[in-house]
Amino acid sequence: MTIDPIRILSDLVRINSINAFYQDGPGEGGLANYIEAFWESHGIQTWRQPVLPGRDNVIARLPGRRGEPQTEASPSADRRLLLEAHMDTVTVSGMTIDPFEPKIEHGRMYGRGSCDTKAGLACMMAAMAQTKRDRFVPDGEIWMASVVDEEFSCLGVIQLCESLQATAAIVAEPTELKTVIASKGVLRWRIVALGKQAHSSKVHLGINAIHHMAKLVSAIEIFHGTLGSIQHPLLGPATGNIGLIEGGVQVNFVPERCSIQIDRRLLPFEDIREVLAGYQAVIDTVAASTPGSRFEMEPPLLYDRGLETAADAPIARLSCDILKKMGYSDAVEGVAYGSDGTHIRQLGIDTIIFGPGSIDQAHTECEYIALDQVRAAFDYYRGIIQEF
Repeated sequence: MTIDPIRILSDLVRINSINAFYQDGPGEGGLANYIEAFWESHGIQTWRQPVLPGRDNVIARLPGRRGEPQTEASPSADRRLLLEAHMDTVTVSGMTIDPFEPKIEHGRMYGRGSCDTKAGLACMMAAMAQTKRDRFVPDGEIWMASVVDEEFSCLGVIQLCESLQATAAIVAEPTELKTVIASKGVLRWRIVALGKQAHSSKVHLGINAIHHMAKLVSAIEIFHGTLGSIQHPLLGPATGNIGLIEGGVQVNFVPERCSIQIDRRLLPFEDIREVLAGYQAVIDTVAASTPGSRFEMEPPLLYDRGLETAADAPIARLSCDILKKMGYSDAVEGVAYGSDGTHIRQLGIDTIIFGPGSIDQAHTECEYIALDQVRAAFDYYRGIIQEF
């Protein structure tokens, strides 16, 4: 009997796993319990990896023909494929559908996390369990890691990577059933303009930080317009965006402080030091032409480098071959969004991103997944496990 990934997906959607760092989030505990029980019911070795209080990664292992039996304490393996998917979702605030009732309509399943990324999670689980049920022993062992906190600060995959060894990895994200070998990284930080506070009736006694920041914002926008010269064949240009601005205390004060936050999408080959040096040069130019101005660039709030795996890496070739046999595109792709894959790739593990669904549906007010893509992804992961 074939295991139904759609039934598993329905179960996953019903479990509220909003990231605990969000105001309405209980965390992944309930979902971790379900996944652990699922593996145990199929006789598949599983263990937990604590990350935060009440928030554990859940790891399952399917043995292969190569090498001795492995344990959590003895993680080395001659040949190992890691399947990885995150358990957490974003908030349900603003949703126009019942977020935890997996409604099926017109070939789609609606619900929070249905697309990002419980569909990929369900398909990986079903594929591993089906392999065990079929008594098929893959050449190399298969690990599946269901991790916490991807939607906030990636603490789950960071913990996973502390002792991880693998030959290759596939990270579940909505890629529309395409083999993704490259993704942009992200750098976020704050720049502060510092002035001098005074009463607004005597502006000459103060230094207006908002005025100075306005000049810097204009200069940075011009600088962002030059980023089109930095290109990647799969990802296109690097981009930058000023997404937040804060300044002043009240309207009758000359403001002594104004800050902006920048979101810079990085290409895999970009060096963070060179990127920040480019912005510092803009700051220096504005400061030199603006008497009384003073700017400070704070350390990064978030940094995640881009991902790139060679198109001829064995896992990328295998993915493309399987998709071609299934009648799908065998071309490699790049995506603008980030994933846990960047952390895994930094260990030197060939990593690709693959899953059902479109990123356009992720985090939306009526999130959904096309069920034909769920079925196809299940077949894909089964093929990967059997041929790895």
